[in-house]
Amino acid sequence: MVQSGIAGTSSGPMSTGPMSTGPSGRAMAQAMEPDLLDALQQHLSMERQAQIAYTAMALWCAERELRGFVQHFKQEAADEQQHASLFADYLVSRAQSVTLEALPAPRQQWSSVEEILAAVFQMEAEVTTSLQQLYALAERAADVRTTVFLDPIIQGQIDAEHHAAHLLGRVRLGRGDATALLVIDGELSAGNSQPASLAD
Repeated sequence: MVQSGIAGTSSGPMSTGPMSTGPSGRAMAQAMEPDLLDALQQHLSMERQAQIAYTAMALWCAERELRGFVQHFKQEAADEQQHASLFADYLVSRAQSVTLEALPAPRQQWSSVEEILAAVFQMEAEVTTSLQQLYALAERAADVRTTVFLDPIIQGQIDAEHHAAHLLGRVRLGRGDATALLVIDGELSAGNSQPASLAD
């Protein structure tokens, strides 16, 4: 995306001279490297894709009376929508226009809950990788604003990846037994699905 505006010529904190602006005319304190901007836009699309993927998973579980998994995947979809909104807000705060790309339809058929959760773990791992790449781009561009923005998001994503691995492990432990699956479904309904912690 092309940066627009006039290079600032400020001579002091009270200067009223020309200032840099973004594509919409919003004041811009620091221009963003084109590669970093493109990567942020791509990651926003990734978060939006994850949101519809979780919605599709919730629908599959609803068709099979797995209320706890429906509740869990609905919350994950809402979380991914929130993450996408955070990236959109950040781009606006940096005086950039947000591009909402067309998204492919999500997968809707799986053979089992275990297969769904394996896909969840892979998806979360890919989001983590994308965030790490964003952070590296921001560091190379000396864009401290972006690294500060990404710090808490990366920690939250690592936690999400950990939770996905835990839930996949629980289902695998049940070895496809319907009773075990219903126990896990009940735990999700009760909001009791966090990994064990030795630090607590």
